[in-house]
Amino acid sequence: VQLQASGGGLVQAGGSLRLSCQASRRTSSNNGMGWFRQGPGKEREFVAGINWNGSNRNYADSVKGRFTISRDMANLYLQMTNLKPEDTAVYYCAVARRAFMVTTAREYAYWGQGTQVTVSS
Repeated sequence: VQLQASGGGLVQAGGSLRLSCQASRRTSSNNGMGWFRQGPGKEREFVAGINWNGSNRNYADSVKGRFTISRDMANLYLQMTNLKPEDTAVYYCAVARRAFMVTTAREYAYWGQGTQVTVSS
């Protein structure tokens, strides 16, 4: 499975961006998917996850109420609003090993190359 993330860019604080992730195989439509991010000098952290049919979603506390994860078959999206400078990071999409929504990196089998999001103050 290959994942192609896009939609990153430079935005001012309070602005919005929509990230997209296209999976190369429809097999991904049977698996949970998620977004992680890695900021400068920080470890990779969970942002949002969704199960195979979109009925179960979870968010990191830092993005609750501002970010929305969604999916369309094997494609994954992250709508980000009210962006803050601390959201600056490389954002990665990933496909989980199972159908469930999971929050830990080790539960994900495939990773995209990342897309840079920079939020200026």
